[in-house]
Amino acid sequence: MEHLLSIRWNVDPAMFHIGSLEIRYYGLFWALALMWGVWYFQKFIKREGLPEKVLDSVFWWGALSCIIGARLGHCLFYQPEIYLANPLRILNLREGGMASHGAALGMLFGLWMFSRKNKLPMVWALDRVMIPVAIGGAGVRFGNLMNSEIYGVQTDLPWGFIFERAGETVPMHPTQIYEALCYLITFAVMLWFYYRRDAGTKHPGLMFGVGMIGIFFTRFMIEFVKNPQVAFENDMTLVMGQWLSIPFVIFGIVMIVKGLRSEPLNIDEARGITPPKPRAAKVEAPRAKQK
Repeated sequence: MEHLLSIRWNVDPAMFHIGSLEIRYYGLFWALALMWGVWYFQKFIKREGLPEKVLDSVFWWGALSCIIGARLGHCLFYQPEIYLANPLRILNLREGGMASHGAALGMLFGLWMFSRKNKLPMVWALDRVMIPVAIGGAGVRFGNLMNSEIYGVQTDLPWGFIFERAGETVPMHPTQIYEALCYLITFAVMLWFYYRRDAGTKHPGLMFGVGMIGIFFTRFMIEFVKNPQVAFENDMTLVMGQWLSIPFVIFGIVMIVKGLRSEPLNIDEARGITPPKPRAAKVEAPRAKQK
């Protein structure tokens, strides 16, 4: 009769198998996150009248840099002693391990390259990328839930999850759901800023700053009820995820202040495109009156 109100979680992380190949929900959510990114940028480009060729480099610079950064972030931030001793293991994505802070750093680099290639101000890409980042982050956290990983400490709350596949016998905080819900709220706020307030044009940098705080302040706070991901975090007052989140939160505050003080963004002017001057109207000389 114990833990009657708790949720027993014993979901198979694999959607299906093709021979020895295992297709997991986690991989599906990562793929969806990248697809959402490309889809939203397609809408932004069309809505703002930019050339369609701008979209061609979104995947290469945005999506791939995010994946590479996420993988390197996990290997170097959380298990450097393993992966530096055998660097080729970094390429083995099937053993898992992706870090959101690494993904953010990789994406910043990718968007810088994307902006240079397309002669766009980087703040244009930073503001708009927060929309797919927020919804994509929520999806990835649901992927963590399906993997029965990155969950919280023991709880007596009625929505506690007993992660049976991870060997747990008592309810734990479903921190994956906590984060996903906060990211979905951030996603809704980003949509409101972009479509209702036109903040991406009127206050460049504001959306990026609010998104940074919505994601990384959430991460910082939820870490207090989350189990340590690696052994060296056991004796830390603030765990690795919190230390890595602090610079992003500070960066977000700076961008909010700058965004509220900045002038509206003129894309054509920023790209060095001069609008054609209107042709002067021809003034005809008055005709002489015939006598």
